[in-house]
Amino acid sequence: MISELTPTTPLAPAPSPFNMAGYVLQHAERLGDKVALKIVSAGSDDGSTWTYAQLERAVLGVATGLLDQGLQPGDRVLLRLGNTVDFPLGFLGAIAAGLVPIPSSSQLTKTEITRMAALVTPSLIIADPGIALPDPAPCPVIDTETLHGFTDLPPAPYHQGSPERPAYIIFTSGTSGQARAVLHAHRAIWARQMMWHGWYGITTEDRVMHAGAFNWTYTLGTGLMDPWSVGATALIPAAGSTPDDLSALLQRESVSIFAAAPGVYRQMLKRDLPPLPNLRHGLSAGEKLPEMTRTRWVEQTNTPIHEAFGMSECSTFISGSPTRPAPDGALGFGQAGRHLAVLDGDGIPVPLGSAGTLAIHRSDPGLMLEYLNAPEATAAKFHGDWFLTGDSASLSQTSAFIYEGRSDDIMNAGGYRVSPIEIEAVIAQHPGVSEAACVEVSVKADASVIGCFYIPTDAPLSDDELSRHAHALLAHYKCPRLFRAVDALPRSTNNKLSRAALRLSVDDHNNEVT
Repeated sequence: MISELTPTTPLAPAPSPFNMAGYVLQHAERLGDKVALKIVSAGSDDGSTWTYAQLERAVLGVATGLLDQGLQPGDRVLLRLGNTVDFPLGFLGAIAAGLVPIPSSSQLTKTEITRMAALVTPSLIIADPGIALPDPAPCPVIDTETLHGFTDLPPAPYHQGSPERPAYIIFTSGTSGQARAVLHAHRAIWARQMMWHGWYGITTEDRVMHAGAFNWTYTLGTGLMDPWSVGATALIPAAGSTPDDLSALLQRESVSIFAAAPGVYRQMLKRDLPPLPNLRHGLSAGEKLPEMTRTRWVEQTNTPIHEAFGMSECSTFISGSPTRPAPDGALGFGQAGRHLAVLDGDGIPVPLGSAGTLAIHRSDPGLMLEYLNAPEATAAKFHGDWFLTGDSASLSQTSAFIYEGRSDDIMNAGGYRVSPIEIEAVIAQHPGVSEAACVEVSVKADASVIGCFYIPTDAPLSDDELSRHAHALLAHYKCPRLFRAVDALPRSTNNKLSRAALRLSVDDHNNEVT
């Protein structure tokens, strides 16, 4: 048998005409006064609340205000916004008007955003005071006070058109470390239906709390747009909320589904959690969830964490779910409706159980349109009808995907191909290790070893202690030969562990990490 999963029931095409924002807020008229969004604070219960009717009214007012700036459908709007409700209002307001919003991390420097703005050529920038802007600004800039004024304007109609037309752009560093502008179509939101059952198990009655900031795309999709698309209530912690605050909010707000990055779960578990009788399960994405973190969460809450795997070019497409939990050690299953495969170097599906490159069929409705202004980079990601993710994986007899790491992260140890994921999970089991990352480190011109860089929970550990721990749980050839304690591990703007940046840091500093 070969490693190719063909959907038995493909997702029906998105209707035409179509508007992504209109789809997200499709229940607004019916639900009216139901709470769509609540910004929750541990200090009090007076956080900002938006009903479905208020949310749609504000979004369509923003659409009017943006069009009044002289913008035309298809024009691009760069969002330089912080962790406030302004972010989803600006994002959905632009899409409602037929414009193309471009979210960007508020942490980007002036140099970084200047370079990125030149790539996407916006016609307007919406900016929070204090967040770096391109220099010089390539277009007019409006502030958040002006944006707030738009919400009271007469509502614009949703701009309708082909679901294939551009809807939004997000940045990704990919495997090259060079920022790419990923252009998505309006149909991308339609494809997220496959996550509702394949990952979330979400219903209209759910109260979904996402621990991320408004201006993170993981929060935007999983924490806001997907709950609104089904008519659920979205809860977002106020800016500055601590891990201890989150625990209290889960209990007070009767949260039924909780979503966060692995690091948030780990921080929350440093203290005992309160009883959470309404919680059904947690969701995790962004990077691999350590098994120790998962185990401790289950022990304290008696609820599972369902993990998902994806990428900026297609969002998530492999996951565990309440109805089909991922087997131990596996990423999960291809979501119903996905056409996935594990391919060899010739683009042929490999036998079951064999490692290869994880690929998505070009017919997937969630797949990007292109890398903006980068036709060669776009073409390089495809092999025939397959989009190559750059990740190494295998497919089991039970149709579960086993993650082996980024194709460029795979290490060579004595002739064996070794995934860093397995080693990192073992090292992180040591109680003195908070987080670990492994890369191949050159120690001579013709020799390299597996290096482990870790964040200690307290003081650095001896190499002998960590080596004994590794050898007790791993084959000898998989065990790191070099250990370094570090204050932090490099991450991308999407908060993913960047082993590529770690390797560069090691090479640039004589095998030391800055």
